[in-house]
Amino acid sequence: MNAGAKKTRMVNCPRCGTATPWSEANACRPFCSERCKLIDLGQWATEGYRIPQEEADTGKSEGEDS
Repeated sequence: MNAGAKKTRMVNCPRCGTATPWSEANACRPFCSERCKLIDLGQWATEGYRIPQEEADTGKSEGEDS
């Protein structure tokens, strides 16, 4: 093995699961392709992905009326 050789780290594409190199040569990282990158962006844009939000505490107990 060449002492100067650098091992490329492989990661799974978050969209399709394909192993893809994590390097500057992969402009779409962490995605495997422009297609997977755009599909993921579309999911965020159409609110297909949501960050869970806890209900705000209003300071009232259950059963209390205003």
